[in-house]
Amino acid sequence: MTAVDSSAATAPSLPAVPFLDLSAQSIEIADEVLPVWREQLLTAAFVGGVEVDGFENEYAAYIGATHCVGVSNGTDALELAYRAVGVGPGDEVIMPGNTFIATAEAASRIGAVPVFVDVDDDQLLIDVDAVAAAITTRTRAIVPVHLYGQTAPVEQLRPLAAKHGIAIVEDAAQAQGASAPAGRAGALGDIAATSFYPGKNLGAAGDAGAVTTDDPGLAASVRMLQAHGSVVKYEHERVGVNARLDALQATVLRAKLRRLEAWNGARRSAAATYRELLAGTDGVRLPASRPDHDDVWHLYVVRVEQRDQVVRALGRAGIGTGIHYPTPVHLTAAYAHLGYRRGQLPVVEAAAARVLSLPMYPHLERGHQVAVADAVRTAVHAAGSRT
Repeated sequence: MTAVDSSAATAPSLPAVPFLDLSAQSIEIADEVLPVWREQLLTAAFVGGVEVDGFENEYAAYIGATHCVGVSNGTDALELAYRAVGVGPGDEVIMPGNTFIATAEAASRIGAVPVFVDVDDDQLLIDVDAVAAAITTRTRAIVPVHLYGQTAPVEQLRPLAAKHGIAIVEDAAQAQGASAPAGRAGALGDIAATSFYPGKNLGAAGDAGAVTTDDPGLAASVRMLQAHGSVVKYEHERVGVNARLDALQATVLRAKLRRLEAWNGARRSAAATYRELLAGTDGVRLPASRPDHDDVWHLYVVRVEQRDQVVRALGRAGIGTGIHYPTPVHLTAAYAHLGYRRGQLPVVEAAAARVLSLPMYPHLERGHQVAVADAVRTAVHAAGSRT
């Protein structure tokens, strides 16, 4: 980690704490990955093959799904999952407003219409009553987003989806390893999409993703669509895309998957440390956990007033932070044509002005968390005194 320049007159006394540090993960897996990469380079085994097959089988077994299809990235995974369950032009896809734009973008790419709904005020996960109110005759899918490493209430959505003949498409990009009483994220709905972008709990060395399901028909559809609509070379049954997982990324993912439980355990320990250090801090709302769910803390998100002032103060103190997400998707310029107005999703919008993601990764040291907590207390107090 880079040290703060102590020679500067205004330099903080705290160590620099990055929001995310992936170098320790890379060092941990390097001896395992580099020999395989060398063999792949020498044999030109780049697309498909043993590493891709191995990862698909191992990830499916890990989350408790029957099928896993590795794909190029998380956005493609969502699009392929939507298409597999029959979402098409003009269909409506219900999703929370506080998700990454890819959840909506993947629907828009196939001509479907994102329908944004509010979330609960505790975990900021999709609100089941809001979903029920949003269902129309055009609704084809519900997308519970497992946000921040916590599982959405899929078990409550299943009866609703079954009643209306609607598919549940999980967005599991932030929850590899998270579990609810019914099972792990990615194996709770009809089909699930996940991203292995480098910063995820299970991250590749570039872009990668996967679609998981227990339905062999859906799995076969995704596998065909991600290879130009073809099962046999040059025989194209559907109009598909080129969205395959490459072998180099599969090698990294296999090595990291073997460590994921330990790394998620380290995240849980870090979350417990933050709870200990920040408990009772005026002006800081800590994230809530449900006792029957096993969270994996992809992000540790607190809520504070005067958030932007707090962010600037933490930056001056050498503390890296993130905001997930500053503008709800329904209020972005990209979706202005849908006609949503400010105030329609009150919980989502209130949270967007207050959420603050603190440093969180498996190799985060307690000493750095102490520095983060001290800086948060100081920043929040200073921001409050100026209001």
